[in-house]
Amino acid sequence: MTTLIHSISEWQALRATISNDLGVVPTMGNLHLGHLSLLQRAVQENEVSVLTIFVNPTQFNSANDYVHYPRTLESDLKMAEEAGVAYVLAPQYQEMYPDDYAYQVNEQEASELMEGAFRPGHFSGMLTIVLKLLMLVKAKRAYFGEKDYQQLELIRGMVEAFFLETEIRSCPTIRTDFGLPYSSRNRRLTAEQYEQARHFPAIFHSKLSCAEIKKQLQEKGFEVDYVEEYTGRRFAAVKLGEVRLIDNFHLEEI
Repeated sequence: MTTLIHSISEWQALRATISNDLGVVPTMGNLHLGHLSLLQRAVQENEVSVLTIFVNPTQFNSANDYVHYPRTLESDLKMAEEAGVAYVLAPQYQEMYPDDYAYQVNEQEASELMEGAFRPGHFSGMLTIVLKLLMLVKAKRAYFGEKDYQQLELIRGMVEAFFLETEIRSCPTIRTDFGLPYSSRNRRLTAEQYEQARHFPAIFHSKLSCAEIKKQLQEKGFEVDYVEEYTGRRFAAVKLGEVRLIDNFHLEEI
């Protein structure tokens, strides 16, 4: 039976009674098969597992995107229960940001690249909320997907910089049958756009140069933010209408 907790003080009182190894999966909810893989691993590798659900306004670049982000708590709880998750922590903004975001975590180098260049402030909001959640949950292990690889590496760096004792574990990207990474954003694609999205992984995972990949994606109707190679990986972000899709992979895979 999965226990849902909204109150931070209630969680803190409960956390003080847990001495077993604890694993956490931080999310914004609207869970999909990618999240399920993280939950399953957390359950397998820890005596106690926690899913956090918090739609974090400070990492959205558009107020409209934040307002329209799907809140699907009922179905999220069902997935957590089926995966065997012990607790779901779903706090409110006022509790997570009693300072109203006056205090922030900023990284000055890698966060300025790729996603950071196109989404100013995004990584500061992300790092701030992840730090808060890790300090609240006090997990031995935290699980993040490699789809958001730049985010993953920034979290690793933050944990090291602030001497946090939580081990960050990365999990492989879960993809559709045609190679598109599962993402909550995919659900916003129209049927026509979803079919068009099939071209993204096919072109992106080819042996073409970044410039040629960008050109072919544009010819297929994508708006391309970037296609770049960095630290032995290839990264891309594209748009179909208002929906933004990202992907990355290790260059040894081609």
